[in-house]
Amino acid sequence: MTAAPNEPVLLRRDQGRVAILTLNRPKAMNALSGELIDALHAEFDRLAKDREIRCVVIEANGRAFCAGHDLREVRSTDDYGFHYDLMTRCSAMMMSIRRLPQPVIAKVHAIATAAGCQLVAACDLAVASADAKFATPGVNIGLFCGTPSVPLGRNVGSKRALDMLFTGEPISAETALRDGLVSRVVPTVDLDRATMEVAQTIATKSPLVLAQGKELFHRHMEMDLEQAYAYATTFMAGAVTREDAKLGIDAFVNKQGLPEWKGR
Repeated sequence: MTAAPNEPVLLRRDQGRVAILTLNRPKAMNALSGELIDALHAEFDRLAKDREIRCVVIEANGRAFCAGHDLREVRSTDDYGFHYDLMTRCSAMMMSIRRLPQPVIAKVHAIATAAGCQLVAACDLAVASADAKFATPGVNIGLFCGTPSVPLGRNVGSKRALDMLFTGEPISAETALRDGLVSRVVPTVDLDRATMEVAQTIATKSPLVLAQGKELFHRHMEMDLEQAYAYATTFMAGAVTREDAKLGIDAFVNKQGLPEWKGR
């Protein structure tokens, strides 16, 4: 699939309460140019204020999910300020996924390398085609994948991450599932359906619970065990008294269907 010359580098369509963002630089293997980085960040900022959307899916057009940074852009200058600005913007975009109240799912149909692998790791969930592959191959071209190593190490642990980072060799979707980089692997023909099933299931939940739960999880994962339990205990004690929890518990006890969630 190719994009028209003036077509946006990022597309968005909504299916009910699910927003689908499509990386749309197929001829460049969806490399993260400065333009695409900024477009993603701007869309995440819009989504953060969107009360109707409860889940976000990131997909891509073409034969790759994302090939990392645009190396032609990277080699266009030796100016440190240019590269520092580009990497800062990319890191801020990745962090905006973490701060987004909605869960974000990477839908990976093909190869995701370097900052493309980083994008997958930065998402809350990832559904991968059985044909997908993942790599941090910067070492092969004399450039260690420093920023991709941040979420990668937090997904798969230090030894598995360093194996990828030091060798540059790709891993299969099944290995990525085993190691924790992706959450599900499905046959290629089922990728669209399976991803939307997960997204639509999430979209039926209380948006307040999703936002608070996402924040809780990512925070306690950065704590030691005792701190995490203390933080989660305080969270749970307050959560059970909130309106959506009372509505949900009453519906479950009384064998009723899903309530109309009140929290936003």
